[in-house]
Amino acid sequence: MRILKLFVLAAIAMMVFASYNTIPTHAQSGLTIGFSQIGSESGWRTSETVSIKAEAEKRGIKLLFDDAQQKQENQIKALRSFIAQGVDAILLAPVVETGWDDVLKEAKDAGIPVVLVDRGVKVDDDSLYLTKVSSDFVHEGRLAAAWLAQRTNGICQIVELQGTIGSSAAIDRQKGFADVIALFPEMKIIATQSGDFTRDGGKKVMEAFLKAQDPKTICAVWAHNDDMVLGAIQAIKEAGLKPGVDILTISVDAVPDIFKAMADGEANATVELSPNLGGPAFDAINDFKAGKEVPKWIVSTSPMYFPATAADEYAKRSAK
Repeated sequence: MRILKLFVLAAIAMMVFASYNTIPTHAQSGLTIGFSQIGSESGWRTSETVSIKAEAEKRGIKLLFDDAQQKQENQIKALRSFIAQGVDAILLAPVVETGWDDVLKEAKDAGIPVVLVDRGVKVDDDSLYLTKVSSDFVHEGRLAAAWLAQRTNGICQIVELQGTIGSSAAIDRQKGFADVIALFPEMKIIATQSGDFTRDGGKKVMEAFLKAQDPKTICAVWAHNDDMVLGAIQAIKEAGLKPGVDILTISVDAVPDIFKAMADGEANATVELSPNLGGPAFDAINDFKAGKEVPKWIVSTSPMYFPATAADEYAKRSAK
């Protein structure tokens, strides 16, 4: 059994997903593309918005941007507005997985391709959207759990900070993490609650965990994004404990602030979620309009980072 577990961990750690190699971009000036963004709930989300806007400007694309403030009803209104304006394509970062069939059918009927960025949807007919550009959230959860299993020799009581309930990122990261720790009888999630991907949410939930549990029994906090774990780190410090030492941390995103936390010895590891999704998304629209086949899922890679390189990474990323 031990050999099997080591094999599984090694396989996960060595898993490499082919990143989308962008082809030389064709001129896209004159295109009008609508972009419905979830909101600005985290540092990563803001970076994604900035990146996509910059890529659109570089290509001469007129980008119609709408901030949904984390509400699906706002996104549906935005998509219908884009359809009414006759845009050439739509980018959608969906706040939750379900409830999109009707509006996506309206876009398809109008001949407007929809590209999902960062997150996925569950619809009855996958032809309602052109493609999804994202990392593999299940893989991210597996990587996080594999690292924690190795670090703790498979013995750890974990508290989990979930992302927005119903979002594909939260659902899939939770699944991937659970798949791996199921191999280790002495690794258990003893408390789980949504912090809604926000720093304040992560802090409040972690405060509740520390009150409800004996802090000495908590081995690690696993968070579905960096902002929540950064909030949790603050709560751990205010409880008189040392984050990264008394309670280990593992999260996803690789935002600049998590590298500072790692350099300061307050965080242990992060799985990167690249915010640079505009290039492959716009290339997919190009290919569609040129009559080329577009893959249903364009996957970005998810490397891990640790304290040894954190100071250098923080300097590079905070300077951008």
